[in-house]
Parts: sequence; structure tokens; C-alpha cells
Amino acid sequence: MGEENRTSVTEFIFLGLSQDPQTQTLLFFLFLLIYLLTVLGNLLIIVLIHTDPRLHTPMYFFLRNLSFADLCFSTTTVPQVLIHFLVKRKTISFVGCSTQIVVLLLVGCTECALLAVMSYDRYVAVCKPLHYSTIMTHWLCVQLTAGSWASGAFVSLVDTTFTLCLPYRGNNVINHFFCEPPALLKLASADTYSTEMTIFAMGVIILLAPVSLILISYWNIISTVIQMQSGEGRLKVFSTCGSHLIVGLSYGSPIFSYMRPNSKIMNEKNKVISMFFSAVTPMLNFIICSLRNKDVKGALRRMTIR
Repeated sequence: MGEENRTSVTEFIFLGLSQDPQTQTLLFFLFLLIYLLTVLGNLLIIVLIHTDPRLHTPMYFFLRNLSFADLCFSTTTVPQVLIHFLVKRKTISFVGCSTQIVVLLLVGCTECALLAVMSYDRYVAVCKPLHYSTIMTHWLCVQLTAGSWASGAFVSLVDTTFTLCLPYRGNNVINHFFCEPPALLKLASADTYSTEMTIFAMGVIILLAPVSLILISYWNIISTVIQMQSGEGRLKVFSTCGSHLIVGLSYGSPIFSYMRPNSKIMNEKNKVISMFFSAVTPMLNFIICSLRNKDVKGALRRMTIR
């Protein structure tokens, strides 16, 4: 009986952004285009890095994992959002909502850790070039990547457990596009303070810590680059590292959503920010980190020549 009361809500209804049919249709085609670019682009990067021996380096090892995480992140939310743009009743089961939260947190937190790892890789490459091959060994790359996925799994487990253990009875209307803790907490039938504080603490660990490492790494990189006498060398380093830094800073949107103690407040601006993070950022990662990269362009040319 207690378990039945705890999960008496069997499905949730999404409000989305707009109820206007024309706006819904426009948003459908916009997000369909973004999703197709994200999927095809990240799949292309994964295949290129796997098949081209010249891309078998630490930087591209991490980039392949980031592309896979982007692919999973976008696929967890966008297809459902596309369907909801075309139907009047936008629902998801309690189990489906729970699964979405688990995967979103797992992949999203892993991406944050991977970006910090990539910034460390660039720091070693620029600031300690003579020791790069001895420091960034394949085994270390595997360990750093496994640690990134493990940290994502840990945060996902903690946040999901605290969020889903709350009772949800009566109100089942989510003022959002998809399921995530800040939107779901608003529907809880009990005090959410301890859950909010837990999510805030996990956010400090998995969001602020990687961003701090990224900024420290690139501060040291910039300091080293400024001392370079070769203008061409400075330009190359700034081009490569600048792309990674831009992608890293794009994760300010989840920080905005999760790093407020009263994170369960969900207004229109918060919904747009979350949607941007889930749909647009994975596409930007592909464009910024890959299409502007000469090595990736070269690998693509070699693949097409075959």
C-alpha cells in the first residue's frame, strides 16, 4: 500500500513551450533538422576516428567518447519532443520519465567530466610537449575516460534516487519538454529541501569542478602560448584550444539550472535553456570541435577518396 501511494502518479503530462499549432509545426521541423545534424555529425566523427589511424591519439580518443555521449544525450530527449510537437496529449509514463532522468544525468555529467579531461590533455600537449607521449599513455586515457563515465553514473544514481524516492500524488503536469529533476521536484507531494541540497552538492562536484579545471588548464595554456615566439604556432594552439574552451563554456546552461538551491522553480527561460542544452549543444560540439579541425577534415577527405 505504501509503495502504491509513493508512485500513485503513473504518467506525466508535458506543457512544452507553446500550444499554437503553427508554432508547434515550426518547432518540429527546426528540432528535426538539429537532431539529424547531431546524429549524422556525431556518427561521422565516431566512424572517422575509429577507421583513420592518424586520429588514434588521446585527443580524438576523448572526442570519440564525447561524440558518443552527445549522441546518447540528444537521442534521450529530442525524439520524444518531436513526437509531442505533433500530438495534443504530451505524456510519458512514470517508468519512462525515470529512465529519461537516469540517462540524461549519466550522459550529461559524463560530458562535463570528459571536457575537463580534454582540457587536461591540451594542457599537457601545450605546456609539456616533450613529456606528452609518456604522460598521456593509452592506459591513462582509458582510466580518465572510465573515471568520467563512473562519475556520471555516480551523480546520476544519487540525484535519481533522491528525486524518485519522493512521493508524487495528484498533480502530474510537468511545465517542461522532458523529465529532469528541477521540473519533477515541483510536483513532489513532500518537502524537497534535502533533495534540492543533494542535487546542489552533486552539481558542485560534477559541474563546477570540471569548469574550474577547464579554466585553470586554459589559463596555463594561454600563459604558455603568449611566450611562444612563433606566430603560426600561437595561432594553431589558439585555434584548437579555443574550440574546446567554447564547448566547455557552453555547459553554463546546466550550471544555471542545477546550481541554484531553489532549483525546482521552472519558468519559460529555464525551459528554453534546458532545451538548448539537450538539442543544440550536442550539435555545436560536433561543429566546433570537429568541422573546424584540419585532422578531421583530412580524415573525411581520405574516406571519400576510398
